[in-house]
Amino acid sequence: MKSQHHTIKDLAMPVQYVKGIGPKRANVLAEHGIKTVRDLIYYFPYDYLDLSKVEKVGNLLASMDSDRWITTMGTIRSFELIGRQPRQRLVVVLGDETGTIQLVFFQSVQYFKKAFTLGETIAVSGKVTSFKNCFQIVHPSIDRLSSGGEDDEDSQGLHTGGIVPKYGSSAELRDVNLHVKGFRRIIKSALDDFIDVFEEHLPKNLLERNKFLPIKLALRSIHYPESFEILSKAQHRLKFDELFIMQLLLALRRKSVKSEMPGISFNVKSMLARQLVDSLPFKLTKSQVNVIKEIAEDMESRKPMNRLLQGDVGSGKTIVALLAMLVAVDNGYQAALMAPTEILAEQHYKTLKNFLQDMPVNIRLLIGGQRSKLRREILEDINQGSSQIIVGTHALIQENVKFTKLGFVVIDEQHRFGVAQRVALREKGINLQNGSLNPDILVMTATPIPRTLSLTLYGDLDVSVINEMPLNRKPIKTILRTSSQVDKVYTFVREQVHGGRQVYIVYPLIDESEKMDLKAATESYEKLKTEIFSDLKLGLLHGRMSSIEKDEVMSAFKSGVIKILVATTVIEVGIDIPNASMMVIEHAERFGLAQLHQLRGRVGRGAAQSYCILIAPDWIEKIVSKAITLPTIDDDIVEKQKAIRRLQTIVETVDGFKIAEIDLELRGPGDFFGTRQSGLPQLQLANLMTDGDILALARQEAFQLVEIDPYLRLSEHEPLRSYYEERMKESLTLLQGG
Repeated sequence: MKSQHHTIKDLAMPVQYVKGIGPKRANVLAEHGIKTVRDLIYYFPYDYLDLSKVEKVGNLLASMDSDRWITTMGTIRSFELIGRQPRQRLVVVLGDETGTIQLVFFQSVQYFKKAFTLGETIAVSGKVTSFKNCFQIVHPSIDRLSSGGEDDEDSQGLHTGGIVPKYGSSAELRDVNLHVKGFRRIIKSALDDFIDVFEEHLPKNLLERNKFLPIKLALRSIHYPESFEILSKAQHRLKFDELFIMQLLLALRRKSVKSEMPGISFNVKSMLARQLVDSLPFKLTKSQVNVIKEIAEDMESRKPMNRLLQGDVGSGKTIVALLAMLVAVDNGYQAALMAPTEILAEQHYKTLKNFLQDMPVNIRLLIGGQRSKLRREILEDINQGSSQIIVGTHALIQENVKFTKLGFVVIDEQHRFGVAQRVALREKGINLQNGSLNPDILVMTATPIPRTLSLTLYGDLDVSVINEMPLNRKPIKTILRTSSQVDKVYTFVREQVHGGRQVYIVYPLIDESEKMDLKAATESYEKLKTEIFSDLKLGLLHGRMSSIEKDEVMSAFKSGVIKILVATTVIEVGIDIPNASMMVIEHAERFGLAQLHQLRGRVGRGAAQSYCILIAPDWIEKIVSKAITLPTIDDDIVEKQKAIRRLQTIVETVDGFKIAEIDLELRGPGDFFGTRQSGLPQLQLANLMTDGDILALARQEAFQLVEIDPYLRLSEHEPLRSYYEERMKESLTLLQGG
């Protein structure tokens, strides 16, 4: 079938309609998210091989011992293992009509031995050297082009000419012959049959203004470019598409909030807020004062506030949020603070209660594990309006929670919730009693967010940043130690305790895992308690404990009864014990960068010098000097290299934004603390680290278009609306929530 027999609707047909895809392949593709013809055509190459500049094997002498990487192509003539472990190596002989060259592998020898087939055609890239009068390339980059069998006869030139696409695969895909060659065949077939039915969705003036390629040419060229120049233009157009559709959602959501949702105009001259400021034992920083002014301007407006407050751990976001909540209370409204965990909600509750101890403000805590009688009492207080500030977890958005007059909402660590929860809590404030006015929303995070990511995750929000730390804080000293040095670390722990300080010791698991040799909190707690620190009072804290148990442990630690708190990452955010001056993180290589930074932020909250000691396995020292020469084909080595980068970063800097940038670089935007929770589509091509200029352009164009046509109802925007609705089905329900 050719494309003239198809229509635009056929792009939504099951992928089986593409030549070369039967039921078995279709099932495996579906498991990898490729379900329709459109999905297949949008499965882009991750790299390309330029076979227009391939050197003949016999011409490689000129490249020998230079720093230049060369690419050559040939068939596998032979391969054999030479020597014994641990010095065993695999030697593969590659040849063409002009000569032969050796490919040598020292690492992952058994893997590579199984990877080659006699007679198959491959392209290799690397630096040419000589050994015993033989040309060789050590651990070359490899691209499979042909197996030499009959299955390649119908695709002459598809794998061996011009600029050749390289597609990601998996063991499951390779089992049904959807390796890189298989993907080339089926995607070429899909393009031939369906490319002409694609309709241009970007407005004509936007296309012309930015000199973008038409969508059909961009899609064909991303797979089979005639030149690297046209490939670059295709990538630019399709990256823009990804970022534009994302920014369009944010622009529509923001427009919906700003133009359609009636908000509350607060009188920001609050006696309660003034009383709190006057009672504080410290002076607010300039940064805090500036942020309070920005929030006050929003609260005075008749449009509902939608603001993100960023501030590093310990920068003083909570007091800023409390002052805003007091403005709402002074205006006769209720305020709610939603936290992602019970322990953080309890910490916030106690912190706010302490600040408000001499003030006529009723504050209540609503979490999941409370007794039925207490819960009914709290729900009644909320419903009657006698509770003015309500702190809680997801429990706040349950159906039986009914606010009398909710006017201000604070969501802490928003990335742990997502837009849907923000919507649900905002809707709690819309009822007949307050005239269906939308509460103001302040989203807080102590996880510094790179600017590019904040424009995607929180592009519908106004942003405030607290970029100063309190004056009495000393920078935390972060030190990396290996497991063999742990006795010296424990000696230092004892010195800190004898000096009147307290210590956290953090583990990545609660119980021993059969799969990973990690020290677990419960097992290690018993050993530390009975063998290492038997003369000191220790406590254990983890997520499986009941609220009452957690509360007892935290109270004992805060009062100084417990000297060493053994814990999991349940203490990652919100815990504020000024006397805790030291944190030891076991198996630190297993933690993410943002997580390490958050954990470290639990110390350094008092006037004393604080320390964060990272304990990692002994292989850390052994691998550092070798990391750059190890083969990246080994996933385990790649992960170890990333672990080293994380540990080096956390040791070298306390700058949360720099840490966030490196974290985004290492993990990718798809994994950076739950972008999947945000209601935004995943990015295939665009990279938020390197494509900031395209993101800025996409944002500008999207917000400008929504100003002109807020509902995409103009005739010239109909194709865009259809494309948008198709690509953003899951996100459209969030539009009304802001």
